[in-house]
Amino acid sequence: MNTPSPSLSESDIRPDHLLRGHAERYAADIARLFAHEDEFVGVPCPACGGDESRPAFEKLKLTYVSCAQCETMYVSPRPTPALLGMYYSQSENYAYWNRYIFPASEDARRERIFRPRAERVAEICGRFNVTPGALMEIGAGFGTFCEEVRRLGTFSRVLAVEPTPDLAETCRQRGLEVIEKPIEQVSTEGLRVDVVACFEVLEHIFSPRDFLATCASVLSPGGLLVISCPSVKGFDIAVLGKASNSVDVEHLNYFHPASLSRLVTESGFEVLEVSTPGKLDAELVRKKVLAGEFSLAGQPFLQQVLIDEWDRLGAAFQQFLADAGLSSHLWLVARKAT
Repeated sequence: MNTPSPSLSESDIRPDHLLRGHAERYAADIARLFAHEDEFVGVPCPACGGDESRPAFEKLKLTYVSCAQCETMYVSPRPTPALLGMYYSQSENYAYWNRYIFPASEDARRERIFRPRAERVAEICGRFNVTPGALMEIGAGFGTFCEEVRRLGTFSRVLAVEPTPDLAETCRQRGLEVIEKPIEQVSTEGLRVDVVACFEVLEHIFSPRDFLATCASVLSPGGLLVISCPSVKGFDIAVLGKASNSVDVEHLNYFHPASLSRLVTESGFEVLEVSTPGKLDAELVRKKVLAGEFSLAGQPFLQQVLIDEWDRLGAAFQQFLADAGLSSHLWLVARKAT
């Protein structure tokens, strides 16, 4: 999920008429990945390193487990870094998004997601007295956030890290400074930035701990790390479980506010704030119910809020989830130790 304005619906950012083409190409990507299933490897908890876990569920031939110590959910066994690199570099689905879905939804994404997101990052810098010199976005995608940061004129340099070839080329066509490699493979000698931003990236990473170590290595002392990712204890995922669209082949790690804070702290950062400002949890569950893909049988309260009295209660319920730390969309801001 993203950080949309209250008026944004899921169809604004994922147009319904284009999703069939997405599904076909996503299926092809999955088949290509699972041709190497015998190369998948088991891993400990990505948050605390614990090796004791409980089964959660299986979906798309992947096994999801919950850490017995910190309750982070994660995929194990999982594709190796080499297989993940192959998956993203050869992805038909990402090429489709780059050609069709991102262009069709860019106006809505720019106005209601990326412009407010860029302004929020600038505000965070001001609030925590960080000089807005260089900003690096890891997982720049279509390049819209970096464009909005550049438009603000607040930062002297904007770097877009995007390893997927089609998306990296789009970023270059927008005149952005692009690094077309996973950040873990980038030579960080002499590379220093004041802010590292990564939105909906950490869940894709083979080793989040190694990823955060690389982020720390490129940040100046006192620099800021801004992360967003799914929260396994948020409403959408907690209610829907494996029926949630957030549970897919690409998402390997499902933190929650406490476990992500622990990981970030152990990676050399001071956590400054944690929030769950999501706006789509209730709508996502509602759409699954209306589509007949999930049942609220035996849950009269959710039936009332999400279906029977949606127009009256839906927005207030979503705001409650966000304010109470119960949205599945998690934000964390941290400062590199000085």
